[in-house]
Amino acid sequence: MKRKLYGELPFHLMILPGVVLVFIYCYVPMAGIVMAFERLVPSKGMFHSPWVGWKNFEYMMHMPEISTVIWNTVFIAIMKMAAGVVVPVSFALMLNEARSRLFKRSVQTIIYFPHFLSWIILSGLLIDILSPSTGIVNDLLRNIGIKEVYFLGDARWFPYTMVMSDTWKEFGYGTIVYLAALTGINPALYEAAALDGAGRLRQTLHVTLPGLLPMIILMSVLSLGNILNAGFEQIFNLYSPQVYRTGDIIDTLVFRIGLENANYGVATAVGLFKSVVSFGLIGASYVLAYRLTNYRIF
Repeated sequence: MKRKLYGELPFHLMILPGVVLVFIYCYVPMAGIVMAFERLVPSKGMFHSPWVGWKNFEYMMHMPEISTVIWNTVFIAIMKMAAGVVVPVSFALMLNEARSRLFKRSVQTIIYFPHFLSWIILSGLLIDILSPSTGIVNDLLRNIGIKEVYFLGDARWFPYTMVMSDTWKEFGYGTIVYLAALTGINPALYEAAALDGAGRLRQTLHVTLPGLLPMIILMSVLSLGNILNAGFEQIFNLYSPQVYRTGDIIDTLVFRIGLENANYGVATAVGLFKSVVSFGLIGASYVLAYRLTNYRIF
């Protein structure tokens, strides 16, 4: 036993910096939850401000925009989840049919690259590309006779622009996951299907898709835990007051209430409400993942 522990000691030491960082930046700030139950006075500090109990939560529930914000958050998150499954699976199936390994690796690298760029960089690119006056997208639309579209300034278009841009950034990562899952399908199944006269389309429908189904279910179920995370960094860098009606989400509301209006108690209450609901959804998603695909962490 001691020899085994000694042999695994380097691995435990390797994860120690990560554990320390998670403790410092994720667990220590949880003490700030107390602000959700008090009227924070900065001069008195977090532990000496007046206690107000549940009043911040009552105020949150009576805010006129809270129902719109929750709807926007869920709507954008669900569309991102759907696109985050359909697009990578479709692209992985198409890329799997390519015979040139150099072509497949080149395409994987190109589509994976946006995943590593921050929304600060991508926001600048999107503002230029989608500009109604000088953007290349609207130039193309005008050339085919379509009136320019205010992708980032029109409340009707803003949620869909967020979904499309998020899909463009992340579908490369999902494609690689599904391509890895495709390698686990037994080649003998394709040979048997070919002997039975199945073409590429029938092989895809009856061998590839059933082989991918457990991974599709797993990725879909696990994403349920993020249903209240519609993407703060993306929307905060791209939205404006004109699109608050359809683009304002819980995280951006918390930012405005807390840091712009200095109402720290209500902002913490809204954030705590979101965290509690998200915690329940994550727990439910893991139970579903275990029931449907036998996936478990421990």
